[in-house]
Amino acid sequence: MKEILNKYFKYIVLAALIYMPIFGYLNIFPIRLFDESRLANNAYEMLKNGDFIVTYYKGIPDMFNTRPPLMIWLQVLSMKFIGVNELSVRLPAAFATLFTCIVLLMFSLKFLKEFWFGFIAVIVLITSHGYVCEHVSRTGDYEALLILFTTLSGLLFFAFIETKKNKFLYLFFVFTAFAVLTKSVTGLLFMPALLIYSLIQKQFLPTLRNKHFYFGIMIFVVLTLGYYLLRQFQNPGYLRCVYNNELGGRYLHLLVGQKQGFWYYYNNIIDFQLTKLWYLLIPCGFLIGVFSKDLKIKRITLFSFLMILCFFIVISLAQTKLRHYDAPLYPFIAILISVSIYYILNLLKNLNLINQTLIINIVPFLFLFLITITPYQKTINNTYKPKEYPWAQEFYEIGYFLQDAVKGKYNVNDCFILYDGHDANLRFYLNILQDKGIKVSFKDWQNLNPDDLVIICQSDVKQYVEKNYNYKKIEEIGNAVKYKVYARK
Repeated sequence: MKEILNKYFKYIVLAALIYMPIFGYLNIFPIRLFDESRLANNAYEMLKNGDFIVTYYKGIPDMFNTRPPLMIWLQVLSMKFIGVNELSVRLPAAFATLFTCIVLLMFSLKFLKEFWFGFIAVIVLITSHGYVCEHVSRTGDYEALLILFTTLSGLLFFAFIETKKNKFLYLFFVFTAFAVLTKSVTGLLFMPALLIYSLIQKQFLPTLRNKHFYFGIMIFVVLTLGYYLLRQFQNPGYLRCVYNNELGGRYLHLLVGQKQGFWYYYNNIIDFQLTKLWYLLIPCGFLIGVFSKDLKIKRITLFSFLMILCFFIVISLAQTKLRHYDAPLYPFIAILISVSIYYILNLLKNLNLINQTLIINIVPFLFLFLITITPYQKTINNTYKPKEYPWAQEFYEIGYFLQDAVKGKYNVNDCFILYDGHDANLRFYLNILQDKGIKVSFKDWQNLNPDDLVIICQSDVKQYVEKNYNYKKIEEIGNAVKYKVYARK
């Protein structure tokens, strides 16, 4: 027993460290706009109608969110096991995050034959705010699952170039297909880096001569094109919407967000997405890696750098830019940062002065603790009972109200919700309430009837109702106000 504990103690420590950033308090925030709420409703309707090919929103085929439904399938499965709630929407992303950490650790164990490099990479990844945040690992969006598959496919391609084993080539195509089935063409944005790396390693032509390369392409085509054609057959016009939403339309034109310059993602990374220490270690890791005498470290450094650079250029040239679009970079950024920390860790392990002075050389582990404690503490502060940003508190107040109504804290039976704007996050809760037999729905505040009970959070909608109707305030809960409406003034 003691031997087993000694052997696996470091794995237990790592598991304990990553639990809270990945799984802690996932159900605190109400469902978020925009992708999470859309996926949550798609999954809910799929659960109800049993159509696993065509996604629906408000009872009709969803031609706005046209991405393939792999994430939605997982959310439906989650809902079947634990019910329809915030946790079931977010658990697939959380498990994808866990598996991404496992991929980094297993890659280190198998390729570098070293636990501590993988340990460092995992800790760096889960302390990167651009990864452990809304829209990525902490909410039910596409990104966490996409990152799992792009990281897997990238490292499998690297393994194929290193070993020439065809099993890695087949797995590369399978997981690339899964990436596309998660978030469409975004799953292919690392391809330029893979092409360049194969040219540098003089494996481009040998790969083209490999018959298994073409068998792999066939597997990829069957999995991806098969879904798109099946969806088009069942939902005519789908492929046209895919092009408008995801291909030329989104890349060449500004569809959502604000116009941003080329350096938007770079500035975002150094200002917000990474701690100052981490981003300063990126160039250090690159320099240490490319000049390393360890060929494995040299090659994984070059590979990770190319993955980061090419993906960065592709997304920076796009017209539509959103903060979380750089999320697939972070596992490879974590690898580069880990090269720096791992190098110093080994120096401290092998310093004769320390080894001769101390009975047990704890200095490397003390260094590891000191360099990771501050980023880790920041991550814990963001994930342990997370709090809304000040600018989002009023915006999501109606979400918290409906979240509590689902728990039975407030009575919303026979009430109408008046809301101005995209309401997918609120619709998710109304669906749950209606399943409980509670009569609640949306209504146009310009067409209210006498004796309507309405609930409003937004100040502009309150002003309209108070100005245009005779009313009585029934209840006030924060900014949420329940009115009984009488005749129009």
